[in-house]
Amino acid sequence: MPKNLTTAILPERAITISLVTKLQDAERVNEYLDELEFLIDTAGGIPEKRFIQSLNIPNPKSYVGSGKLNEIAEYVKDNEIDLAVFDDELSPSQLRNIEKALECKILDRTNLILDIFAKRARTSHARIQVELAQYQYLLPRLTRMWTHLERQRGGIGLRGPGETEIETDRRIIRDKISLLKKKLIQIDKQKITQRKNRQSLIRVALVGYTNVGKSTILNLLSKSDVFAENKLFATLETTVRKVVIENLPFLLTDTVGFIRKLPHDLVESFKSTLDEVREADILIHIVDISHPDFEEQINIVNQTLANIEVVDKPTLIVFNKIDAFTFIEKEEDDLTPTTKENMNLEELQNSWMAKINTPCLFISATEKENYHKLRQVIYENVKKMHAKRYPYNNFLY
Repeated sequence: MPKNLTTAILPERAITISLVTKLQDAERVNEYLDELEFLIDTAGGIPEKRFIQSLNIPNPKSYVGSGKLNEIAEYVKDNEIDLAVFDDELSPSQLRNIEKALECKILDRTNLILDIFAKRARTSHARIQVELAQYQYLLPRLTRMWTHLERQRGGIGLRGPGETEIETDRRIIRDKISLLKKKLIQIDKQKITQRKNRQSLIRVALVGYTNVGKSTILNLLSKSDVFAENKLFATLETTVRKVVIENLPFLLTDTVGFIRKLPHDLVESFKSTLDEVREADILIHIVDISHPDFEEQINIVNQTLANIEVVDKPTLIVFNKIDAFTFIEKEEDDLTPTTKENMNLEELQNSWMAKINTPCLFISATEKENYHKLRQVIYENVKKMHAKRYPYNNFLY
């Protein structure tokens, strides 16, 4: 055998599955599956094929109908598919039935997002947050496959009289959840102390859908090198940088990105991270204007902010990635209604500026287009907030 022989780990080949229902048409489902495939790519897999079925409601036993499930099972077997990912959260019984039929690894959207968070977590704080969310997701879905968990506690002497393996596993996981929550409480106290030490400066938080360019904008404004790439959830840890525009200092925070159907347990686990958003004085909502569904992304971010009780804060909307913006140009004699798909950038800017009362800007962070205008608008907002809070320190500007 050659000395340098190594075994390469091949990326998992995946299929995606979703439903057309009364609440989402085929076009919307395909947009959602585009995002799901991007999640699979971010996790290191290769999306191969998508399966879509029209049903009024998901089948309570198998999500899709029995005929569609057989079709998927045949494709999985013939093409040696490793992973089937469903765009909605599956119940424990659906998971068991689908796994039995397809005989491959089954994930739902929530599980996939948790897996990506686990892969991306770099600090001990983020790892604890993700681990807690994973155990909370796992607890109601325990089957016999999880009996190996008892070895993590030593196993011997832990099982009560007549206690089954599944009950032991549940108890072990509940103990782990309790321990992780205690650890998070301790970290939260440290974070609160850190935030109190920064109260003298105005705090500005970058918020937005995942992969809209928040970290790139943070790097641009603070001249730092926070990790940023074209992947979902590139940033999990909250990053705070001191920024000085002209002679006015303030704190700029990069936060974890939001996404459609962000798992509730994950939101709860990341509460202390999201406290940076709650306690910010000004929000900068970053939007990827090149994304075909950016308006829904805006609504999802606004809804998530409402869910974590962040409302009525001064907010600046920044439409990023204008360098990647494209539109379908209409012919001069085309009488079809004007939609966002065939609006040029100037028309879209005018429509949005008329639509909302919140100040908005259109920039390209990578190309630094309108960068100086962004700095100026942030400066004006921070100056106004600073003058309101410290009326006797206006000599700064």
